[in-house]
Order: sequence, then C-alpha cells, then structure tokens
Amino acid sequence: MSAASKSLKTAIHQDSLMSHQGLLQRLFSTWFNGFVYNQIWEDPQVDREALNIQADSRILTIASGGCNVLNYLIDDPAKVVAVDLNPYHMYLTRLKLAGFAHLPNYDTFYDFFGRADQSHNLENYHQYIRPHLDVETRRFWDGGMPWNKRNGYFKKNVYRYARFGYFMRFLHQIGKTVGFNPERLLKAQTLEEQKNIFDEDIAPFFDHWFVNKVGNLPFAVFSLGIPPQQYEAMKTESEGNLVNLYRERVRRLVCDFPIQDNYFAWQGFSLSYDHENRAAIPDYLKEEHYETIKSRLPRVETHITSLIDYLAQEPLHALDRFVFLDSQDWMNDAMIAGLWFQMARVGRPASRIIFRTASTESPIESALPQELLKRFNYEKDRSDILFRQDRSAIYGGFHIYQMLPPEVVLDKVA
Repeated sequence: MSAASKSLKTAIHQDSLMSHQGLLQRLFSTWFNGFVYNQIWEDPQVDREALNIQADSRILTIASGGCNVLNYLIDDPAKVVAVDLNPYHMYLTRLKLAGFAHLPNYDTFYDFFGRADQSHNLENYHQYIRPHLDVETRRFWDGGMPWNKRNGYFKKNVYRYARFGYFMRFLHQIGKTVGFNPERLLKAQTLEEQKNIFDEDIAPFFDHWFVNKVGNLPFAVFSLGIPPQQYEAMKTESEGNLVNLYRERVRRLVCDFPIQDNYFAWQGFSLSYDHENRAAIPDYLKEEHYETIKSRLPRVETHITSLIDYLAQEPLHALDRFVFLDSQDWMNDAMIAGLWFQMARVGRPASRIIFRTASTESPIESALPQELLKRFNYEKDRSDILFRQDRSAIYGGFHIYQMLPPEVVLDKVA
C-alpha cells in the first residue's frame, strides 16, 4: 500500500470497522482512492477575492482537479504549493502543468483541456505532453483498460469520465425519464427564464420516486466526493431529507447566476463548457490568461501528501495563503486542531485562510482550543457575502480567517 493510500485511510477511518459509520468510512475510502474529479468544484473568483493575493504571497492549496492552482497564477503570487492525498488528482494537475508548458499554442491547449474531445488530442499527448511527465503520472495516463486508456479520455470528453463524470451521466439518464431537456437551460437569456426552467423542468426531477428512494442514501453522495462525515452534517442540516437540500442547492446553481458565464452549471447540465462563446469556462482556459499563466508555471510545486504532513516539515513563516477546500469536513476536532497549530507555526502574520463546508457552520469555532482560536479572526460577514457569490453552489458554507499577530507562544495544542 502506498504512503498516500495509508494517509487517505488515516484521514477517513475515524470510527471502528464494526460500527455503521466506520463501515461507511471504509467503503468511501475504497471508492475515493481513484480518479474522482475531472475538474475542481470551488469557484476561483470567490477564492481569489477572499485571498487577496499579493506579489509576495506564498499559497498552499489542495490540488484536486488542478484548475485553481493555475487560476491563482493570474494574480502573480510568488509561489503556489499544491498537495493532495489522492495521487490521481495530482496526476491530473501535473498533466495540466505539462500541457500548459509544452503544447505548442493556445488552440492546442484549449482543444486538450477545454474541449477535451478532439481526436488529435491523443496525438498531441504522445508528442508534446507524455515525454515531460514523471514516471508515475505517465503510468497513470497510459494505463486503464486495453480498450479504454485514460489518455484516450481527452478525445472522448474527459468531463464524462472519472467517477464524478460517470455519476453525472447516471443523473442525466434519470433526468431523461422525467423529460428534462438541459439544452433549454443552456440557451436561456435571462435569470427569469432560468427560474422558469427550474420550476418547469428541473424541480420535477427531485420529486421522482427513484430520486427520493436513493437520494437519501450515503452511497448516492460518494461519487460526488462527499465522505460519510460530510453526509452526516448534510443530513442533520436537512433534517433527514437530503433530496430537499439537493433541490435547494441546484436551485441556487440554476437561478442565482447567469448561465452565460457559469461554467459550473454548464458542466452540471451538459458535461462540457461553452465552446462557442468561451465565457462559461474557467479563467485558466481563457486565451487572455494563457501567456501569463504559462510564464509563471515554474512557481508551482506539487506533492502527494497531506496538508498536515506538508506543513510539519515547513519552517516558520514560510506561507501566507491557505486553501483547504472542504478537507476539514473529513477531520475530527483533534485533526483540525493539529492542522491549525501547524498553520499558526508556518504562517506569516496576516495570513489568510479559506475553506468550504458541507453544512453552514465553521467547525473551527468549536474544534480549536481557545489559546489557538484567538490567533485567528473569523471574517464572518465577508464570508457570507462571498458564499452567496460562489457559482458552484454545492456547498453549505464558505469561510475566511485571518491570522493575527502572535500574542502568546504556542508550544502545543492544549
């Protein structure tokens, strides 16, 4: 078993195998130990505004699909460190970095990672990208079934693949049974039209007997990368009816943001981006950012490891921007406290920290010992404002903290 797999199991397996929750945790870790996400599902516009990246900023982030690692380079930070316990997500991140560096021009780059369904992408992979991949990354993309190599995903639309893509295709099949036509939403011209489409076409999906039958089961959310710990938080928030929570979050996705530039909605309803107008695409795929990002690629480093393990080997004041995604929803209080203790040691004064949660509340307020908690200021009002601007609309909360100047010496977490 690889070190990454062991760390992944350590992070997820918090209860006894003989308990119901412990069994679910082990089923999830088995499921998650694979290629889950084909893109990241956190809105980089919200991240970048909350982080307030400066020329001397040194960012630590979970890689996931790698999109935000590239997006942060637009703001000219000094360094971006991407870590991930899931090696397959790091292989995607490294593939994007190599593609950016070695594909001959913007058009070939967009064909590969934007359209991701062109036959010549496979030729370009072998000619331009593959020679520059590390051994493990190359082995992953060259692997797969003999009739379905992973590098071939990029000539068949990679956004239909990975476990998230398979699950979305499954949902689309259910949608067809209730008469939902996603093309109607993608052609909407106004928010009012989007709201009408939600009421007429999308809301009935959540009333379907099959959706209500399986929608409250924990297995239904595993393919979205939601572990049992997050599932329990969502179940509590929804008072046991997760389908109603899903309905509300999809309503936000459809009704609160114009479809013309919301690439999360495009992915959700078409498993693709808007190639015609190229407004509903991630910033890293936009032509105006291509040369800028490409020139800053050497500032990125990648590590297959956990946040805590990476921070533990960093010196004092090495970093000042921290992006935890939703990782703390996987952790118990002791793990969260350990993470923030290391961050308090490694972070510079005025460091900024952002993360998302499945439920509405920040776990930091109850998880950290008071001596550690007082080192950080929770920007609750700003968090709430930016949460409402998050176009992915799949999370329950977005949270911003700033590290205050040290007033006490932290020798250990109480």
